[in-house]
Amino acid sequence: MAASKRLYVDALNLPLQGTYPMTEDLGGVKHFSLWSISDAEKACFGTDEWSSNIPQPQENLEFEVADVDVASKELEAKGYQLLHPAKVEPWKQTIARLISPEGLIIGLSHTPWLHESSG
Repeated sequence: MAASKRLYVDALNLPLQGTYPMTEDLGGVKHFSLWSISDAEKACFGTDEWSSNIPQPQENLEFEVADVDVASKELEAKGYQLLHPAKVEPWKQTIARLISPEGLIIGLSHTPWLHESSG
């Protein structure tokens, strides 16, 4: 739990509180999808095989940020190792990923169309 709190509260600045860390003060979800492990392998390592020295994740969680380069450098400065640095995917989303203490793939992403003004 301590390692998880360091990532989610201290590094990602989520407003989690209490002995059962939770919040009701996060904005709405902008995106939900299912992602196969084979797609994760290709996205993280460029191969069809998960790295043998990293536990295979069961879930993926992405946080939308204003600047992926800045966010990923801040996490690295706090001692977190990225699976890959910030990169632009073919669909124009910029993303960097790491593994959480619970074994989740954590994405720091900037998806341009989620930030476009509605008028």
